[in-house]
Amino acid sequence: GEGTLLLQPGKHEFPFSFQLPSELLVTSFSGKYGGIQYCVRAVLERPRLPEQSVRRELQVISHIDVNTPALLSPVLKTQEKMVGCWFFTSGPVSLSAKIERKGYCNGEAVPIYAEIENCSSRLVVPKAAIFQTQTYMASGKTKTVRNMVANVRGNHIASGSTDTWNGKMLKIPPLPPSILDCCIIRVEYSLAVYIHIPGAKKLMLELPLVIGTVPYHGFASRNCSMASQFSVDMSWWALAL
Repeated sequence: GEGTLLLQPGKHEFPFSFQLPSELLVTSFSGKYGGIQYCVRAVLERPRLPEQSVRRELQVISHIDVNTPALLSPVLKTQEKMVGCWFFTSGPVSLSAKIERKGYCNGEAVPIYAEIENCSSRLVVPKAAIFQTQTYMASGKTKTVRNMVANVRGNHIASGSTDTWNGKMLKIPPLPPSILDCCIIRVEYSLAVYIHIPGAKKLMLELPLVIGTVPYHGFASRNCSMASQFSVDMSWWALAL
């Protein structure tokens, strides 16, 4: 738009910049059935000759701040399962699990608080894992991929015994952030706390988890208060049982 520019033979460099759109851009992502990719394409038009072009991929990250009230709220779930079938029941297995907030970032360790009561006749094992669920939606069809990305194991719990996880740590490995606002691809995470019961279907609780990009700015005192509050919650849970 500035007229004709005559370039002499040799190397020429032209600095430039682009302003990204003000609307929210979805984070770059590459998965099994699809991806979200951004690139910069430069074109050299030449009279009476084919044009030349080059492309360079551009990584875009849509920031998720884990300090928002929705991601700072604790998550608690409780469930009980009767082990056995028909008249040959051996007793219930009860599980209650809690995480102190919903949002975490890569490299953080998630403290898991749990109470397990084994009133069955079997030896059970508590475990926890982080799952990534990729959902692809196109042409009226949906494909889902679910992968375990981290896990931890507890001690065996004998019949008639209980066990408590008072902040058992599960470290988050390097993972792409959650993608929750895209109409064709979603990337979601969950923390599953479950009980392996020999000869029976496992008892599982899934707590929603969001992997963000802006780290948590809280203080250690808050963690202590959350732990004490959880112990109170667990006392009421035990009393209810």
